[in-house]
Amino acid sequence: MGVLRSVLLFVLAAVAEIGGAWLVWQGVREQRGWWWVGLGVIALGAYGFVATLQPDADFGRILAAYGGVFVAGSLAWGVVFDGFRPDRWDLVGAAVCLVGVVVIMYAPR
Repeated sequence: MGVLRSVLLFVLAAVAEIGGAWLVWQGVREQRGWWWVGLGVIALGAYGFVATLQPDADFGRILAAYGGVFVAGSLAWGVVFDGFRPDRWDLVGAAVCLVGVVVIMYAPR
């Protein structure tokens, strides 16, 4: 149950951070307005909170592992919300990052 909870928290954190950054991007770069920016800032704050809920107590480990989730999640977000089409190297890079997440977070210690 601990690994499942951790993975779900990583996914929730990714949605909050990537979604928040995307909302700010849309508000500023795509001129959708300050409401979008405000919602993005709230989502980014939620990401910071969600990260604290990880069962591991080491900040550096959590943030390092989350970096891999962020890489893969950002590519997926782009596919879903912006019509981005990753090439094979994007996919290979994301897979490498996710393997890193597994090693950092879930390898026996």
